[in-house]
Amino acid sequence: MLKVDNLSISYPEFYLESLSFEVDDGEYFVLFGPTGSGKTVLFELIAGLRRPMTGEIHINGRNLTRTDPAYRRVGYVPQDLALIPFKTVWQNVAFGLYSKTFRPAAENRRQETEEIARRVSEILEKLKIGHLAKRLPAHLSGGEKQRVALGRALVVRPDIMLLDEPLSALDEGTGNDLMREIKALHRQFGTTTLHICHRREEMRYLADRVAVMRDGAIVRTGYPEEV
Repeated sequence: MLKVDNLSISYPEFYLESLSFEVDDGEYFVLFGPTGSGKTVLFELIAGLRRPMTGEIHINGRNLTRTDPAYRRVGYVPQDLALIPFKTVWQNVAFGLYSKTFRPAAENRRQETEEIARRVSEILEKLKIGHLAKRLPAHLSGGEKQRVALGRALVVRPDIMLLDEPLSALDEGTGNDLMREIKALHRQFGTTTLHICHRREEMRYLADRVAVMRDGAIVRTGYPEEV
């Protein structure tokens, strides 16, 4: 599914050096490690927001190292969520479905509009935020915003999901609730998922396998109980 081969990038204050690992189809793979170890930079490379100095990124057997982000079929939920402030919850979730890459196949514009509405309504219901469809992000709680960002990434049915510390800004109760929902969504959709965190409880609950990162390198890969 995902193959990262000898990936490197360097800045004056930071670098990733010769990263290589693979993630299986449908796997929930957690990148675990302290702040500053390079986890987010790795996500940005996979999503196409940065270009590596060396190495390759393959998704489903395709070399996407130099491919534009819009054509990678990667769903990315960054730490800041990047919700569009002047669009409603419904419009934020539907946003990606209007792109050429993710637009639903349909014989005409009416069928396309109906399919977009069906998909968005389904995701809103699964994430328990259907009642918030007409609200703007400014009027949502932290947990509600996270659910909207998850919905926007899931609704396009990506090949890979990248979740950058989706629970870190939430209180313990809300974070635990959302963690259980993420687990249930993964079981239901089976989307190959990479998840950044630095809490052991979160890693143990969600991960099929774990890669431990430190100082721009992967120092160990294994099952949660081994790590």
